[in-house]
Amino acid sequence: MNSKIKDMANILDKIIANKKIEVKKRKSEIPIKEIEKRIEAVPVLASFKEAIKNSPTGIIAEFKRRSPSRDWIFKDAKIEDIIPLYSQNGASAISVLTDMDFFGGSLADLEAAHSLTKTPLLRKDFVIDEYQLYQAKISGASAILLIASALTIEETKHLAKKAKELNLDVLLEIHNDKELNHINENVDVVGVNNRNLGTFVTDVQISFDLADKIPNEFVKISESGISEPQTVIDLQQAGYQGFLMGENFMKTNNPGKALEDFIKQLG
Repeated sequence: MNSKIKDMANILDKIIANKKIEVKKRKSEIPIKEIEKRIEAVPVLASFKEAIKNSPTGIIAEFKRRSPSRDWIFKDAKIEDIIPLYSQNGASAISVLTDMDFFGGSLADLEAAHSLTKTPLLRKDFVIDEYQLYQAKISGASAILLIASALTIEETKHLAKKAKELNLDVLLEIHNDKELNHINENVDVVGVNNRNLGTFVTDVQISFDLADKIPNEFVKISESGISEPQTVIDLQQAGYQGFLMGENFMKTNNPGKALEDFIKQLG
């Protein structure tokens, strides 16, 4: 194990420990009962799942300023400069990072994105408490992410069920065949993360290996490490309908234009 990988080892544990502190603080600032009162005024939003199914490309463009594996990718990235172009240039859905400490995002980013587009939004964060589902709902998310490696099977079931009660689509992220048992009836989309969240090493082969092991009743998406149009084409042939891409666009000066150019290459 090289020094960089060693430094990244167990980063997920650090993120989750930090997230527990963060959620506890937010609960003390805005009690869940206050958020519940605001839920009634939130309209039903376009479906994340259906948007991917009905898209010719399935590209889920991600707004991400930084990553634990790369540090800052686009430090001064502004929601208002990027989200509208993502929508105009063909994104089937948009993922917005809302973790501040490790990814440089916030719920304010999600709220701003919601005000700028009707494209379904995914709240990309490390969800460990149903409080975060309420936050996602009132901030304009159409879907939330549940990460199998960060949750027990029972926690996944509970959070997925609660998300559906709030009319949020559920993207369950897995990384290996041992996590397949986290899939349940309240999951809408199963995503295979090609990046190991323990070491942040990326290998797209993981998606190919798991493609046939995910039941076909679920929309399948591949996440992370996708940079070539041919990879998307190959993954489509393997049964994937969606492709979550962030760094490939965000590392450029104009992520919206980078998305447009990438889609043109898909033919």
